[in-house]
Amino acid sequence: MTLILDSSALFAMEDLPSGDIAVPSGVVDELRRYKDHRLERWGDLLRVSECTDPSVAKVKDAAAKSGDAGRLSDVDISVIALAVDLDGIVLTDDFSIQNVCKIMGIEYRSVGTKGITKVEKWNYRCVGCGKWYKEKMNDCPICGSSMKGYRKK
Repeated sequence: MTLILDSSALFAMEDLPSGDIAVPSGVVDELRRYKDHRLERWGDLLRVSECTDPSVAKVKDAAAKSGDAGRLSDVDISVIALAVDLDGIVLTDDFSIQNVCKIMGIEYRSVGTKGITKVEKWNYRCVGCGKWYKEKMNDCPICGSSMKGYRKK
């Protein structure tokens, strides 16, 4: 089984797990951006692989339904989509990635944290006028204030 690692998993590890390991190029870029010294050791052990557009669309659809779309970066989405393409197991400490994986039935494992225990759904509220939205936006379309995410109860 292929292990798909995101940046949070790699930041939590000192040694890579054994087996087939794949990462999207965005994960390697994040390690470079943070000047992670382990990249020099791991470079040849990480298989860089890109996800397909149909898998990205599936992930975005699942993330939109749970309210995680505004919480996932493009790199996060590519990690999950690569797991879809390769039928892999995602290693991540990112709770939003775990949430979407759980919704999509993708196996995931935490590395340095306990991980999520249940699926969470999110709504977003304007900090200015208080209007609620199902999707995160950069600014409130009514008053222009920022948005804050809240778990749906």
